[in-house]
Amino acid sequence: MVPFAGWEMPVSYPDGIIAEHLAVRSGAGLFDIAHMGLIKLAGDGALELIQQAATNDASLLSPDQCQYSVICNESGGVIDDILVYRLPLFYLIVANAVNAERVVAWLKNIPGSCSIGFYDQYCSLSVQGPQAAPLVEKALNVSLAGLKRNHTLGSRDIIISRTGYTGEDGCELIVAKDRSVALWDSLLGLGAKPCGLGARDTLRLEAGLPLYGHEYDEDTSPLEAGYGWAVKLEKGAFIGRAALLKQKRDGLRKKLVGVEMASRAIPRQGNSIYGGDGAGQIGRVTSGTFSPTLKKPIALAYLAEAAQDVLVEIRGEKLPGKVVDKAFYKGVK
Repeated sequence: MVPFAGWEMPVSYPDGIIAEHLAVRSGAGLFDIAHMGLIKLAGDGALELIQQAATNDASLLSPDQCQYSVICNESGGVIDDILVYRLPLFYLIVANAVNAERVVAWLKNIPGSCSIGFYDQYCSLSVQGPQAAPLVEKALNVSLAGLKRNHTLGSRDIIISRTGYTGEDGCELIVAKDRSVALWDSLLGLGAKPCGLGARDTLRLEAGLPLYGHEYDEDTSPLEAGYGWAVKLEKGAFIGRAALLKQKRDGLRKKLVGVEMASRAIPRQGNSIYGGDGAGQIGRVTSGTFSPTLKKPIALAYLAEAAQDVLVEIRGEKLPGKVVDKAFYKGVK
């Protein structure tokens, strides 16, 4: 257990990170994600406020659908990356734990006519892997056959969404707190493997998914991170739009890429990256790990110029690597 964004969170369970990681890739893993911020926006002005605050176009959401989006500052840097849910009676934003309080304050500072507050009688669990949906069906006695990616199925005390942060199929369950422990125990009893922060990080890194504080921060835009598809510049005004338009017109300062190492040395956040000739620094590592699936060291990195062969400085030694697609593992789209 370690401190994480004001919570005590498990890094791993007794079988270890690699076993947890492989369980998600082959079966089903169960994550406690109760630390994520659930923010409820209700009232006639909720959609208008979300449109002002976030980069994606929430007006395109059908009832019981969700979308990935980004909240930017005026300079186009990232305040947080979020999921926006359109539920029957209100909108729900899922924010990163480290930013949840700040996101609520940020939203309340935008003029509008809706109520904003934490959805604090609920918490979240995530079941991920090729066997995740069948386990959820058994645990909750529901059919998920018609539940598409980024859609939800809900009742008064639980919302099931076909979403996740691992590159696999899976479900995230927003559940009333008084049901959460029983549901956790039920899913474990059906064969889901408990997974901690360590496996969550290696899984998302293999899938090339960004983490706030690593790939995202207030000096980095969603365009630079490769998430231009979640930036709908044509929808009209939103915070950061002018800066993002300028970036698109003038060109990006940096680009997020994947790097595979030729050796067994593992890159870590902050390691410098040089061109293949070693002449000058062209970037830095944002996240790195040993990939349990690919069985090689991998990293996400920002580069200021295009390159194919690079050198990554690890413990004072410049070691060869190759620039690749940042989605090292291509699972469910």
